[in-house]
Amino acid sequence: MFAISHKLATIPRVIAYAVLPFIVVGFVSVAAADQPEKPNGDQMIADYFRIETAKLTNQPLARYTEQATWEHDRPELVRQLHEMLGLDPLPEKTDLKMTITGKVEGPGFTVEKLHFQSRPGLYVTGNLYKPEKIEGKLPAILYVCGHARVVKDGVSYGGKTNYQHHGAWFARHGFICLTIDTLQLGEIEGIHHGTYRYDRWWWNNRGYSPAGVEAWNSIRALDLLTSLPEVDAENLGVTGRSGGGAYSWWLAALDERVKAAVPVAGVTDLHNHVVDGVVEGHCDCMFWVNTYRWDYTMLPALVAPRALMISNTDTDPIFPLDGVNRVFFAARDMYRLHDAQKKLALNIGPGGHLDIQELQIAAFHWLRNQLQGESGPIDVVAEKFFEPEQLKVFDKIPGDEINTEIDEHFVPKAEPLDAEYAAQNWETVKQVWISKLDSHVFGGWPKDRSLPRVTPEGEAETHGSVKVAKYVYRPQEGIELPLVSIRSSVDGAPIKQQLMVLDHEGWQALEVDLAKLSENPDQSTWSKNSVHKLYIAPRGHGPTRWSSDERKRIQIRRRFMLLGQTWDAMQVWDIRQGVMAWRTLPDTEALPLSVSAKGNMAPLALYASLYLDGLSHLDLDFGDHDLTHRSGPIFLNVSRYLELTDAVVMAAERAPLTIHSTHDDVEKRLAAPRQLANLMGWPEDRIEVKTGE
Repeated sequence: MFAISHKLATIPRVIAYAVLPFIVVGFVSVAAADQPEKPNGDQMIADYFRIETAKLTNQPLARYTEQATWEHDRPELVRQLHEMLGLDPLPEKTDLKMTITGKVEGPGFTVEKLHFQSRPGLYVTGNLYKPEKIEGKLPAILYVCGHARVVKDGVSYGGKTNYQHHGAWFARHGFICLTIDTLQLGEIEGIHHGTYRYDRWWWNNRGYSPAGVEAWNSIRALDLLTSLPEVDAENLGVTGRSGGGAYSWWLAALDERVKAAVPVAGVTDLHNHVVDGVVEGHCDCMFWVNTYRWDYTMLPALVAPRALMISNTDTDPIFPLDGVNRVFFAARDMYRLHDAQKKLALNIGPGGHLDIQELQIAAFHWLRNQLQGESGPIDVVAEKFFEPEQLKVFDKIPGDEINTEIDEHFVPKAEPLDAEYAAQNWETVKQVWISKLDSHVFGGWPKDRSLPRVTPEGEAETHGSVKVAKYVYRPQEGIELPLVSIRSSVDGAPIKQQLMVLDHEGWQALEVDLAKLSENPDQSTWSKNSVHKLYIAPRGHGPTRWSSDERKRIQIRRRFMLLGQTWDAMQVWDIRQGVMAWRTLPDTEALPLSVSAKGNMAPLALYASLYLDGLSHLDLDFGDHDLTHRSGPIFLNVSRYLELTDAVVMAAERAPLTIHSTHDDVEKRLAAPRQLANLMGWPEDRIEVKTGE
């Protein structure tokens, strides 16, 4: 049977497929600060998200109060949007290879079933609606579909079959309308749910979002429309709802050929997404990779002063009215700056996340006014005339399609390390890497690099020769992390200083050892050595661990990425700040400090060392990690510029590095870094590798 029944599909109020699971499940918000029963970690991260979101609210748009300043900056802002969608550099506009596979007729219009390739092998299936009689050139609409799954007997017919009534209405009223399928729910089913459902967090590393694919497909769809002899290229519009609403935003902001846009239920602001939790109702195609830390109010600003209607319902759970209003008010300020208030409209209909007639009629009326100059009443409703099978484009999926693996190809990846070139140009290569880390990978770090605040937590305790002191340090506003100092001096032996970076399980083991220490201090390993050890656990581990529910943890991680951060990147900051906190303690001596970490903490400590001076040694146990970013850590954009083994080289230049690994490919992965170290004349033990341990 159809995933959307034919009977249901014949009425306008169709619920988009992708929203159904989220509405049934409901939102799991971490934002309720007044719930005392929450563990400390949950409360802390909720407070943190409120603080960070407030910093980005309406940014960077709020700084623009003069049109001249805006016009000066706008080209760079458009470039940044291209970049955050994986479209900088812009892919080559190759031959579309547009192919018509069939034609059907409706009352007063025809539909051509077609496909084109937005880049070689990236197929876009669509239906081209035309009036039955065409005289001269006509305005054209690109209709971008929302998430509507139409499947029969395992065969996908594409969202275009669900949204066919929109294209039919436009064709019956003097428009050419191209309706295109989405990547995920088209006839060739790709993936939108990389971080939400399929654990493809490496999308963040690649700087990839399926939003970029949808934007690119839409740009190429305009190329197709403008190539048609019956299309007036000066009168192009775009509309769509839900996911299609978002793609309408992408296209209108990126491509000035769009004269009028009506994004329907396609955008709200960061506060709704991060603080109120509506990110949990959206897949990844709704978001750019937020390298430049924008709020979504920037989108209408980039459309101004062209015609824009923002359209939504009043009780939409994933595009709440308050956030939609905030986006509109920000847009109104920008349209006033351009003296173009009449080109901006807000339409609010009744109900939830539905394709209701009130939204349809408003879009039809607005686009007719802007592209045809007509303002008469809408007296014909949008109707569906075809079964899904009638609108299907392919009889057989082409063998050269890359839709199902486009995430592997869409964004360029850093080239492997060329040791000889790097040795000859080391300072330049290193500075490029560090610069990209600062601006594009760790750009979400606090700008304030001052020493963290450190507060004692109770009185220090002495157990035999071992002194234990507990502290809390604050790496940034809203985050408080544990720090345990353990010091033991045996027979006047030299004290070795070591900072241990622990994950949650490591912190639990530390707590067990501390309990044993108080019971039998002479048996502890600390009492047998002259050491000064500091233990830290970055956010989300130890006492600050948030929910153990994996679904909730996924959505917490997605909130980070909407803020231009990742959980892993902020843990690197926590480690860096933990070392700085160590140096403020009264019993810290001017002795060499080594850093040790294992498991997932090892690569985080590796990157933290790039921002620390004076370390004497790094001892990192990677376990079975393959030393590629594909396996983590997850940082925005990092794989566009360098690989994890490149960070190994930079770290080794600053301090001797010992890598423990059980992975079979470790020697192969480290061959080029060790060759570079040799060419640079570094000591042989600068990168020491211990395998099979």
